[in-house]
Amino acid sequence: MTLSTATAETIAPGSYELSHLRALEAEAIHIIREVAAEFERPVLLFSGGKDSIVMLHLAVKAFAPGRPPFPVMHVDTGHNFDEVLAARDDLVASTGVRLVVAKVQDDIDAGRVVEKGPSRNPLQTVTLLRAIRENKFDAAFGGARRDEEKARAKERVFSFRDEFGQWDPKAQRPELWNLYNGRHRKGEHIRAFPLSNWTEFDIWSYIGEENITLPSIYYAHQRQVFRRDGMLLAVHPYLRPHDDEEVFETSVRFRTVGDVTCTGCVESTAATVEQVIAETAVSRLTERGATRADDRISEAGMEDRKREGYF
Repeated sequence: MTLSTATAETIAPGSYELSHLRALEAEAIHIIREVAAEFERPVLLFSGGKDSIVMLHLAVKAFAPGRPPFPVMHVDTGHNFDEVLAARDDLVASTGVRLVVAKVQDDIDAGRVVEKGPSRNPLQTVTLLRAIRENKFDAAFGGARRDEEKARAKERVFSFRDEFGQWDPKAQRPELWNLYNGRHRKGEHIRAFPLSNWTEFDIWSYIGEENITLPSIYYAHQRQVFRRDGMLLAVHPYLRPHDDEEVFETSVRFRTVGDVTCTGCVESTAATVEQVIAETAVSRLTERGATRADDRISEAGMEDRKREGYF
C-alpha cells in the first residue's frame, strides 16, 4: 500500500483538522465578528501589552482587507513604560485604527478620584467607566485569559455589566454550544474576551508563528532593579526604591505590562521569541501571580475590583 493510498483511506475527502493554535485563532475571530455584528458601538481595550496586541492582530485578520470597524482605547494611568507607548502608536499607525486615550489624570484633575499612593492602577476603573459612558460604547473587548487569575477564570466570553459597570459572577449567562447572549439595556454593556481559552504559552506560540512585533521590554535586557515584597521591580522615574532596598543591575524581561508602579519583571536571558516560548513552557507561576503587585492586595483583590467595573 502506498502512502497516498493509505492517506486516501484514512482521511475523508474534503475533511481537515485545524492545529491547536488555528482552532484558538478561529474561535477568537468568530467572537470578534460576533461582537461587531451584535453591537452598535464596540471598542477594543488596548494597553500595548502582548495580549492586546494579539487581540488587535486577530481583529485585523477578522476584517481584512478592510479595517476593524471599531476603535481601540487605552486607559492611560500616565505611568507607562516608554517602549509600550511607542509600540502602541506604531501599531495604531500601521493598522489605521482610531485610537481613543482615556486619561486617569483627567479624573484626578476633575476631583473624581484621589491619588492615595504611588500606583494609579486602582484609579483606572473610574476612567474606564467614564470613557465607556462618554463614548456610548456598548461592548468592550478585553484581553483577559482564564489562566491568568482565578477571578478571571470565572468570566464567560460575554461578561454582562450593569448600568454601573459592575460585574456579578453569580448572574452570568449560560454559553451553551458557544452561543453568546449580547442582550442589554441602555446604559449596560458587555465585556467580550476573545482570548479566554488561550494560555500564556499559546499567546507566545502564536506571536512566534505570526511574527508579531512586541515592545522590547518583553525580551531580556539589562535594567536596574530592586526587590520589594518578593517581586523584582524596575527603577523608574515613577518608581523609586526605599532607602533599605538595594539597587542592582541584571538581565530581566517583563511577562506582563501595566502601570510601572505595580508591574514586576523576572530575571531572564530569553532574548528571542523561541527562547521565551521555551522559558514559558516550564514556568509554574502565571504572569500576573508572579509580577503584578496589584493582584496581591487581598485573596479576592481582583474579583473585588472586577465587581466595581475593572478590566
